[in-house]
Amino acid sequence: MDREVIRTRNFASDAANFIVDQAHKAVAERNEFRIALSGGNTPRPIYERLAIIGRDLPWESIRIAFGDERCVPPDDSQSNFRMAREALFIPAAIPEKSIMRMRGEIDPQMAAQEYENQLELLAAQRGEQIYRHDLILLGLGDDGHTASLFPGTAGLEETTRRVIANFVPKFSSWRLTFTFPLINHARQICFLVNTTKSAELIERVLRGDPQLPASRVEPTAGDVTWILGLSS
Repeated sequence: MDREVIRTRNFASDAANFIVDQAHKAVAERNEFRIALSGGNTPRPIYERLAIIGRDLPWESIRIAFGDERCVPPDDSQSNFRMAREALFIPAAIPEKSIMRMRGEIDPQMAAQEYENQLELLAAQRGEQIYRHDLILLGLGDDGHTASLFPGTAGLEETTRRVIANFVPKFSSWRLTFTFPLINHARQICFLVNTTKSAELIERVLRGDPQLPASRVEPTAGDVTWILGLSS
């Protein structure tokens, strides 16, 4: 695993350019680009920028997944899908067939199994043992969580399932999330972290502090890039 840390004052632009570069590379090599989006507030300006500079991308050859989702309807203000739809899907006129939405509005266990089945079917059609993303975007929470793999939750110990419903006690709610077996199978992983995160937290993750879930992101045959936004 190679790791690169990029510190930038042009966070949204540099991150969007990184995604576009990865897309062109994947399409050139495999005629397809598989990306998993992260949610929350940090990626919104990146997706807005991507919608502008990515207008020439072959969206019909791009498969967009989600690394995690809140268990809410798609029009809820907390929905990762809603944020991505407003910031990226509508502005870039991305075809619906390119988007794989996690159904946060149905039973969490059922939604997780349904999503895992979708990914496994796509993998099987390509003769793959496990669906391999070209790029997974991840965030970093103040407690060291990434995707919806929070400290002290059962999802951290999952070794076989690729998508699960993970109960998060601090919110008393379920989340849908990729697991480490799926995340660590990606060709490229990119952490998107802005200035609101403490430098100490980031350094602890980079050092591999086992108490922080994000430290467990170690792709077996892929690379990790950190894009850290600096205050201007």
